[in-house]
Amino acid sequence: MDTAIASCGCPATLHIRLPSAARAARQARQTAALLLARETAVCPPAVAEDLVLIVSELVTNAVLHADGPYALTVGLEPGRVGVAVSDGSTDLSGRHGRGQRIDQGGRGLKIVRALGADLFVNPSDLGKQVIAVLTW
Repeated sequence: MDTAIASCGCPATLHIRLPSAARAARQARQTAALLLARETAVCPPAVAEDLVLIVSELVTNAVLHADGPYALTVGLEPGRVGVAVSDGSTDLSGRHGRGQRIDQGGRGLKIVRALGADLFVNPSDLGKQVIAVLTW
């Protein structure tokens, strides 16, 4: 596991490579929770709970619907957090698994939106990044 957590004031940043297995979401949740526990002055506890759920949903979607490698990046600053989950898929069409559209199955992304996050999908060097931005 490669993990980097940097906090020298603001913003706090986390980057972690994730395993290509079901344990990826658990590892991502635990690592994000560790960052947030160190940054309580920047991120209120209620927001931290939502953020851990957002991390879990985005990583679970990546593992279920895209090839690896997988990575999680979290950037935290006062009033805003960005969560990026990278995977090895270059498909930006909104389809996942067997041609299923996100809106037919994507409860995870609906949960992320319901928590107030804005969602973006961008190409990356190895595939794509799904990015959620939460402000408070």
